[in-house]
Amino acid sequence: MSVLASTLMQMLGAEGVQQISQQLGADEQSTQKAVRAALPMLISALGKNAASPEGAEALDRALEKDHDGQLLEDVVQVLRDRAVQQDGQAILGHVLGERQGLVAKGLGSTTGLDPNSAGQLLAMLAPLVMGGLGKTKREMGLDAQGIARLLGQERQRADSQLGGLARLLDMDGDGDLTDDILGLGSRFLGGLFR
Repeated sequence: MSVLASTLMQMLGAEGVQQISQQLGADEQSTQKAVRAALPMLISALGKNAASPEGAEALDRALEKDHDGQLLEDVVQVLRDRAVQQDGQAILGHVLGERQGLVAKGLGSTTGLDPNSAGQLLAMLAPLVMGGLGKTKREMGLDAQGIARLLGQERQRADSQLGGLARLLDMDGDGDLTDDILGLGSRFLGGLFR
């Protein structure tokens, strides 16, 4: 698992997973599986976006302006905050674009959540990922290039964890995502969530 995803999983803890589970109306085991898949998916998508100089600059500006990591001080409260979830939807729009629904469907099919719940989960987690990245930027004094390098490393770790799910984030348009989604299943995640 990527370093950022591991850190965020620790911050969520059992109480955070329980809060997400209650909001989604899902059992805690399915929720935990989904969180463990969603965090690296979001990190990988951010890494893909930051791979271009323009994307890295845009991400750097967003982190500087809106995501300093303060929301990580009380993760459970953040998960309850509807305004933060709306912010999460906006983040997903920037990060995943038109593939947001496909990613939610793929996440749901591999973790047992329905696509709506998977989409809601992504919206809950997106501000936490941005907050974690913003905190790292601040603590390490990273500029746009530093963020791009960091996310490049995080993306490699995340993609190796995700296996077939990483193909959902293939935003360079070199393949048909429909086939990838239809082919998704628990086989891609193997023993990852056991």
